[in-house]
Amino acid sequence: MAISYPQILDLKNEGQTFSWKAKDTILYALGVGMGWDPLNDDERAFVYEKDLKPVPSQAGVVAWGANAGNTGINYLMVVDGERKIVFHKPLPTSGEVVASSRIVGAWDKGPGKGAVVMSETELRDKPTGELMLTITGSTFARGDGGFGGPSEGQPEPHKVPDRAPDMSVDIPTRDDQAVIYRLSGDYNPLHIDPAVAKMAGFEKPILHGMCTYGITCRAVLQTYAEFDPARFKSHQARFSAPVYPGETITVDLWKDGDVVSFEARIKARGVTVIKNGKTVLG
Repeated sequence: MAISYPQILDLKNEGQTFSWKAKDTILYALGVGMGWDPLNDDERAFVYEKDLKPVPSQAGVVAWGANAGNTGINYLMVVDGERKIVFHKPLPTSGEVVASSRIVGAWDKGPGKGAVVMSETELRDKPTGELMLTITGSTFARGDGGFGGPSEGQPEPHKVPDRAPDMSVDIPTRDDQAVIYRLSGDYNPLHIDPAVAKMAGFEKPILHGMCTYGITCRAVLQTYAEFDPARFKSHQARFSAPVYPGETITVDLWKDGDVVSFEARIKARGVTVIKNGKTVLG
């Protein structure tokens, strides 16, 4: 099956229910590397059920599997493109939500060049009906170019300042990072099976793009948000290259009022893995 345009723009799915518990919140925090040092009081708050806090980017996985329907893309050849989470209410450490998803755009890069499919999911608190989160994400479907859709018109990415970063932090990942992170919902074998990774064109399993996204959230959390997840109003980024588990991610940050811009890179390979990052704090 291939992308059918413009029919793909009619895809939507409402009424999907998802829930998570404190154990899931702790597991997500471990998956993005929190709590490795049990003597670190700030990080322990995210992995200990006593006065537990959620890492804000967990919002991107609490309704993992919510989707607008079958887009026709080849999922073996997909990678994350962009992700934006808007927090209408702070993420709780446990909860139940109702998801409504729709396709908001599809762009054709041309035969052999891939396609971009963008979706939007709204999550409402099931007990109250209040809007809790809006998640916008794009998928880069490397094997689905040439479906006949538009080639231009994607939203413009956030531009980071052209001055030197105000701060940079190094955050290491573990060799088993993807093995832990996948337990938060993304079981794509690309992240654990060497044979599948090679079929997809990678030398070995890669880290989940959303894990790297979570690590950039950690960077903002520990530098400019004083480890207070309730300060996050939005967090967005564009994925530009994969990370291999075991690599150290350097996150460069710029602060302008309540806006924190960021990018992330792997010094050892000289590659930028996250671009156009933006967090709005309150």
